[in-house]
Amino acid sequence: MLAVAVFLILVGAYVKGASIVTSHSVIGGIIAVGVFLLLVSLLGLYGTSKHHQVALFFHSLLELCILLLFQYMVILGFVFLIQLSVTIACLAAVNRDGISELVRTGWKSSSNETIWDAENNFQCCGLEGPHDAAYRCHELACASTFCEPCLGIIVNKMRSNLRRLGGIGLFFSFSELLGIWLAIRYRNLKDPKLDPVLYFQQQSS
Repeated sequence: MLAVAVFLILVGAYVKGASIVTSHSVIGGIIAVGVFLLLVSLLGLYGTSKHHQVALFFHSLLELCILLLFQYMVILGFVFLIQLSVTIACLAAVNRDGISELVRTGWKSSSNETIWDAENNFQCCGLEGPHDAAYRCHELACASTFCEPCLGIIVNKMRSNLRRLGGIGLFFSFSELLGIWLAIRYRNLKDPKLDPVLYFQQQSS
């Protein structure tokens, strides 16, 4: 999950820096999801590390550490379910007709700035032609020759990206399952070389 969080934050920063998408809500959403996953990952690392160290030396804080680890397992389980659902949806949504309808709906509800981002990035004009909600097509590099409609280009790109996202999502979903299993497996692990009772007896003496 930590890798996913860092990846999302870097993607958001790259998109903002490269000015591929000028919509701050889209970029902010990507970075916000990355920060949330990063905090969840750090929570898991904190709970695990404190469980090993604090529980060995300060037995009174053991309950707090177990609670943190339990919260991490629960949150990780919810993230796994959501991510697996999104992954299945991505793999199931590669139908061309469904994606075309989705693109049409999104295009009609998009602002001029977002439409320009799409036209400039894909070097296309209008959704299904220059007459169809085109925006500043004369400024495109392809304007001197011929600019294709955006629908076919965007649909092909989305299908390709959905397949990739589905594969990556499956990989990270099952890696999160491994994280849940490891958290459950080692939640009560203690150092056999150190007895907390003897430690506190030595401190009191």
